[in-house]
Amino acid sequence: MKFSYKAVTHEGKSISGVYEAPDRDGLIAALARQGARPIVIKVDSSANSKGSIANLFKPKVKLRDLVMFTRQLSTLVSAGVPLPRSLATLQEQAENKYFKKVINDLQKDIEGGTSLGAAFAKFPDVFSEVYINMVKAGETGGILDEILKRLASQSEKDATIRKKVKGAMTYPVVILVVTIAAFFGLMIFVVPQIGKILTSLSGGHASLPLTTRIMLGSSNFCISNSIMAHIPLLGSLPAIGGIPNAVFLLIAAGIGFYFLLRYIRTPKGKYRFHALLLKVPILKDILIKVAVARFARTFSALASAGVTVLDALEVTGGAIGNKVIEAELKEAADAVKNGKPLSEPLAKSKIFPPIVAQMIAVGEETGQIDKILVKIADFYEEDVDAVIDSLSSILEPVMIIVLGGIIGLIAISVMGPIASLSTNVSSGS
Repeated sequence: MKFSYKAVTHEGKSISGVYEAPDRDGLIAALARQGARPIVIKVDSSANSKGSIANLFKPKVKLRDLVMFTRQLSTLVSAGVPLPRSLATLQEQAENKYFKKVINDLQKDIEGGTSLGAAFAKFPDVFSEVYINMVKAGETGGILDEILKRLASQSEKDATIRKKVKGAMTYPVVILVVTIAAFFGLMIFVVPQIGKILTSLSGGHASLPLTTRIMLGSSNFCISNSIMAHIPLLGSLPAIGGIPNAVFLLIAAGIGFYFLLRYIRTPKGKYRFHALLLKVPILKDILIKVAVARFARTFSALASAGVTVLDALEVTGGAIGNKVIEAELKEAADAVKNGKPLSEPLAKSKIFPPIVAQMIAVGEETGQIDKILVKIADFYEEDVDAVIDSLSSILEPVMIIVLGGIIGLIAISVMGPIASLSTNVSSGS
């Protein structure tokens, strides 16, 4: 949900903007982290009235553009170039029109006395909560250029993992789509013709093999429930009474899918969906390893920037992208509040591997938890790469075998009766 707000900082400056948060308390907490107190909070009806379809056409900033912006801003800041001038330079170089406008607004906010972190917070669709909080930590600690370098590196690593996952899944998905299309194409257009031929050859009296009967039955089912079979009739059908069942089926499926997406976007629905994903056999391992790597790298960056453990846990939980894991980190934060070391609640976790808690315990004892977490992140990122590569090598032949099996089954179902009929004809003659 999006809210429009007006707030006052500790310095007495007025700030306003639009912020996306689960509820009002989430917005108040976000403003508190910026050192601001809300005066007016209103639901942004104009933003919330836009449906899912409208969001598809909303301007986006690509991760590649954000990484380049972050790295270049880090270089300019470390060179001593003032922030307004740095942003003006980056605005001229930006190719994305929406991002160019965002950078222009950032420059105006900075010139008006707003901090860089607070200016970023006005664009939650571009800069994540982790990004914003790390920038604020960099400003507070006087190491903004170093934090920006870390952010760029972290974003690049996230982009690399996403690219590898997409690359590994592209070929199997294409094969799956081809397999499904080939199956329905054969069932609707080819098998009925073959069935007619077999019926004419057998004279309608011969008993067909079980595989052939199953194939013909599947074909009849696909044809009778296919909208393709009813398209020529749609123009002459009554408005309600004569609509084919397939049309109602498609409409019901579309409505069901829409409400399912809406439910998944609710806090409860998102939690259940993420819990379901963590139960899928192969996907579970990949998701956990990606989450651990992201947790370790983000937490390490925040810890090295001087952010407290509690704040780092809160920010990192929202950055992982899984509500179940985020809930576990909240429980860990509660345990830390009660004086326990972070390694203790993580050791009892049902998701985090035991080695993570053990290595964090070593980091707590040696005072080098940020360095230990970087090693954890490197280890699990390499592990994710290995799993994705092996998964890709396994899925490709499996999908090819499935496609070949379907075509082979159809071939057997056709050739079996033909061979049997040929034998009968030969013996009869």
